[in-house]
Amino acid sequence: QVQLVESGGGLVQAGGSLRLSCAATGRTLSSYAMGWFRQAPGKEREFVAAITWNGGSTYYADSVKGRFTISRDNAKNTVYLQMNSLKPEDTAVYYCARSPLYGSSNLRHTGNYDYWGQGTQVTVSS
Repeated sequence: QVQLVESGGGLVQAGGSLRLSCAATGRTLSSYAMGWFRQAPGKEREFVAAITWNGGSTYYADSVKGRFTISRDNAKNTVYLQMNSLKPEDTAVYYCARSPLYGSSNLRHTGNYDYWGQGTQVTVSS
C-alpha cells in the first residue's frame, strides 16, 4: 500500500508561481512513473504532466508546456510540480498519481494510474 500526499497549493495572483510536492509513504516511488492531474469545478480531471521512473522523460499538456516543470527526487520519495506564469484558468484541485506503465500515450490517461493523492487546491486570481 502506498499513500500520496500533495502539498504546496494556495492562492496566488496571475503571473505568480507555486511549487507543488507529492510525498509518498508506504512504498518507494522509484520504480514508477508519476503524474500530475487537475480538476476544475464542473470539469473532468485532466492530465497536466508526467515523469518516468528515473526522470529521463517528461510529458506535458499543451496548456502548461513551457510554464510548468515536473521533477522527482527518488531519494526523498517525492515528486514536484513547479508552476510559473500562472493563469486564472490553472485554478483547480491538483492531484498526483502513480503509474506502473510508461510511455507518453499511457501516462496521459487517468485510468492508467493506480494510486492517487487527496489533492491540493490551487487558486489563481486575475
